[in-house]
Amino acid sequence: MPTFDKAKLPSRHVTEGPERAPHRSYYYAMGLTEEEIHRPFVGVASCWNEAAPCNIALMRQAQSAKKGVKESGGTPREFCTITVTDGIAMGHEGMKSSLVSREVIADSVELTMRGHCYDALVGIAGCDKSLPGMMMAMLRLNVPSVFLYGGSIMPGRVKGKDVTVVDIFEGVGQFAAGKMPACDLAELERHACPGAGACGGQFTANTMACVAEAIGLALPYSSGPPAEVLARDDFALKAGQAVMSLVEKRLRPRDIATRKAFENAAAVVAATGGSTNAALHLPAMANEAGIKFDLFDVAAIFKRTPYLASLKPGGAYVAKDMWEAGGVPMLMRALLDGGFIDGSCMTVTGKAVAENLKDVKFNPDKKVMKDVAHALAPTGGVVGLRGNLAPDGAIVKIAGLKHIKHRGPARVFDCEEDCFEAVQRRDYKAGDVLVIRYEGPKGGPGMREMLSTTAALYGQGVENIALITDGRFSGGTRGLCVGHVGPEAADGGPIGLLKDGDIVVIDAENGSISVELSDAELATRRAAWKPKVAAFGSGALYRYSKNVGPARTGAITTPGAADEVRCYADI
Repeated sequence: MPTFDKAKLPSRHVTEGPERAPHRSYYYAMGLTEEEIHRPFVGVASCWNEAAPCNIALMRQAQSAKKGVKESGGTPREFCTITVTDGIAMGHEGMKSSLVSREVIADSVELTMRGHCYDALVGIAGCDKSLPGMMMAMLRLNVPSVFLYGGSIMPGRVKGKDVTVVDIFEGVGQFAAGKMPACDLAELERHACPGAGACGGQFTANTMACVAEAIGLALPYSSGPPAEVLARDDFALKAGQAVMSLVEKRLRPRDIATRKAFENAAAVVAATGGSTNAALHLPAMANEAGIKFDLFDVAAIFKRTPYLASLKPGGAYVAKDMWEAGGVPMLMRALLDGGFIDGSCMTVTGKAVAENLKDVKFNPDKKVMKDVAHALAPTGGVVGLRGNLAPDGAIVKIAGLKHIKHRGPARVFDCEEDCFEAVQRRDYKAGDVLVIRYEGPKGGPGMREMLSTTAALYGQGVENIALITDGRFSGGTRGLCVGHVGPEAADGGPIGLLKDGDIVVIDAENGSISVELSDAELATRRAAWKPKVAAFGSGALYRYSKNVGPARTGAITTPGAADEVRCYADI
């Protein structure tokens, strides 16, 4: 077991010297030995809670991570932070809390680490916003860190087919359209989610788990095993061991998550047809590392990367299938061989990407993934858009879509609930462009996801329709649904100037979104525009609305490492 010199580690401020006797007394009270007190302190942070199945397996894995830390010469200190789980928050005002929780997770992990002077971090997360939130904290603190995904849920099984929670959301639309009887919907809700783990398709949680591996902050293969598979505990043990190796080598997150590493991560999102939320979270993570990497940078990677993995919702398979087919390393092998990722980027193994992949040979016999020569599509499953309706950009997932161009009249709603009610009543026409505005980071506040509405539309079987919003979409959304439209309505963006009947044109093939109005007409409407009354006047959502930036740069609330005076790791 290696020995560590605490002279340059943050925990020296609470464990070393006679003046720290009162501090040490607390550690003796918790059963630590003198030797354990003088080892490096490693925060083992999880987002465990009983809000949803995404999080209930995290505390179990934290115990294995602590064992790995202890076996490798460190002293683990476990703590939990919050999670707002999108599946429960979806479709009502609770979703306003979801994106805000990403910042609270990052802040709370930062404050716990700072307040107790921990030297390193193992972060375990299970549900959508908790993954980027945890990685943002790692990049902000810049102490040696290893990320661990809590794992996906096993697919449910109904009538001989694999199903996920998105099938239930879409089932609501089918039921409303008279295409599904109540008994079938009830059977779906009882069997779609069979146990612990995050949503099983390539929705936001699994997308960001793939990002963690691709960017180098998670161990190879660790994003793959489902939550209930005991292999997860082995990866947790290895994460604890790996973080101590990083302490020894003084290898930090910002050494790993370079600009090239962010490009690798965006390529993996594109190749898997991943969640559009990655275009929000990658810029936010980059901000914590002092790297400028906005929506347009992400979109440029998406545009040049082939679509290789057929994963739900646009494809046929779930996360468990991808793991069994070789996981993220198999996909990265295909991308590396095709020249779409940089193999020189460092990872938490202490080795570069190419070295991690040197023994991986692409298996062409697996149906889940294709190599570059046999790509499912020449460009990624997520596309950036820009035009007079979205000068600051917008984004759409087209994986598995045939309908990627649309021209039609706007049907304008100032909140999601109003649009959802119209959809439930089937109060729309084929060809319409449903517009949901004042749901951006500031205007919502919180940039709600619209899965209830988009899934209901999809379930009703309508194809010749589009939906645009300054809010965002679940990774489970499918259909021609454009999100992150910026500037948002609350900032006087063009989406806030639309009227019923305005002709909106979306071209996901060429990356454009526009409204057929002259500059003069838009200017006249802008002069007459008045901001909507704020939805909150106090509390966390009010504070968030006053501090949050645009979706283009990640809906961030702090300047990040660019304005950092002193890095925590160097205190």
